[in-house]
Amino acid sequence: MQGKFVPEEFDVVIVGRGPVGATLANLLGLCGVRTLVLEREARTYHLPRAVHFDDECMRVFQTIGLADAILPQSILSPGMLFLDANGRMLLDWSRPQTVTPMGWNLSYRFHQPDLEDVLIGGLARWPHVTLRNRCDVFALDQDEAGVRVRYEDLSNGKLTEVRAGYVIGCDGARSLVRRFIGSGMDDLGFHERWLVIDVMLKRDRDDLGDYSLQHCDPRRPATYVRGTGTRRRWEITVLPHEDSQAVAQPAKVWELLSRWITPEDAEIERAAVYTFHSVIAQQWRNGRLLLAGDSAHQTPPFLGQGMCAGIRDAANLAWKLGAIIRDGAAPDLLDTYQSERLPHVREFIELAIRLGGVINTKAIEAGLAAGEARENAPVKLEVKKPLLGPGLALGDLPLAGHLAPQFELKDGRRSDDRIGYSHVLLVENTEMLSSRPAHSEAEIEILTSEDAEGIGDWLHEHGITAALVRPDRYVLGTARDDAELDRLVAAITPPTHVPSAA
Repeated sequence: MQGKFVPEEFDVVIVGRGPVGATLANLLGLCGVRTLVLEREARTYHLPRAVHFDDECMRVFQTIGLADAILPQSILSPGMLFLDANGRMLLDWSRPQTVTPMGWNLSYRFHQPDLEDVLIGGLARWPHVTLRNRCDVFALDQDEAGVRVRYEDLSNGKLTEVRAGYVIGCDGARSLVRRFIGSGMDDLGFHERWLVIDVMLKRDRDDLGDYSLQHCDPRRPATYVRGTGTRRRWEITVLPHEDSQAVAQPAKVWELLSRWITPEDAEIERAAVYTFHSVIAQQWRNGRLLLAGDSAHQTPPFLGQGMCAGIRDAANLAWKLGAIIRDGAAPDLLDTYQSERLPHVREFIELAIRLGGVINTKAIEAGLAAGEARENAPVKLEVKKPLLGPGLALGDLPLAGHLAPQFELKDGRRSDDRIGYSHVLLVENTEMLSSRPAHSEAEIEILTSEDAEGIGDWLHEHGITAALVRPDRYVLGTARDDAELDRLVAAITPPTHVPSAA
């Protein structure tokens, strides 16, 4: 007589192994969480998709110990210029080439298959993280104890099930997990067809330049992006009367590219029509089911923040899951995930739509409200990162919900490498904590002016004596006096210390 089938058990199942799912899996690996990643495809999709990430994303890649592997496969971006139909500059969005307070450069370009290979390769470091390819999830049934995840192994047609404490849908715009959550979508009103063309140059065309260029030509707006190596991308508006299939045919593609390059210059790697959307899921969580990345939000690409938003989702979510699963924190900690992330991502999407208005219409001036006018010069665009929405930050204290800087340790390393994916208390010196027994119970990682350059200056600049920073590097709260310092120390229970991946 056969014994009863007992499904494998995992703390977390991630559906989807793209950049967001793979980053989340690495972060959960860092937290010691038993994680299964289920991916429908056999291997990394070989064509380019996302092409930009920022300093905050690179800081997350640093946290999972993979920044040094990603850096050689990236190039720095000098920024983006917006040009009118006559080539005159309307808007200057240059990026500084110096390191930002995050400890990295502001803007990187990359080839998505290269990035995914590094992120997926990084999973092998974690014995409690499992990746299964060619696995197509078709059903999720949750109860009070967990989630039953059923999937088909596409390599042999076998149906399998596992149990999970939580399921995270990193499964893209057509997310199955979102359907099981039952979430509708808030439509922010931007839906346009664009022809995305990736080419490989056959000869030097340095005149194309390193800046991204937005050609704000009302007749047919277009975008140029310098990629890594010989890769170059154009995104060209598809006009309402044009057929999506016809416009992607080689003869038509070369006709559209003829302003810039010819078949003698390059070969087409891919030409496909995409509809750029602006939507946000209304519900990112239903009990033990959650969403991250494109399954939760989609943005037009004009800010280069689509993948970045998903990486931020992963950094926000992983430490909270770790605190619940490993340290016994209350599951309602997850209520702060959507409340913090949704306003942040909405602000970025709304700015991307405004920039889309600059690119797509004659109403240039209306879109320029995002920038700062300068006499006899193009408007200079400055994009400030949004603050977290309401959640865990002690919002009545200075800097709560802002990103904390990364400091240089006295030994030359970056401070995140010492802290790990953990809370840290930034103080000028440890003497101010010696009379606080609660601090020793909480086992908070502490960084002082003796450890790293600039901590004292940063505290003084903001009129504070201490700052408590969360594992995702956002400021939970700050202290201006002893009473506020006691409140900070009390805020970090249970402890969520995770060692560094470095």
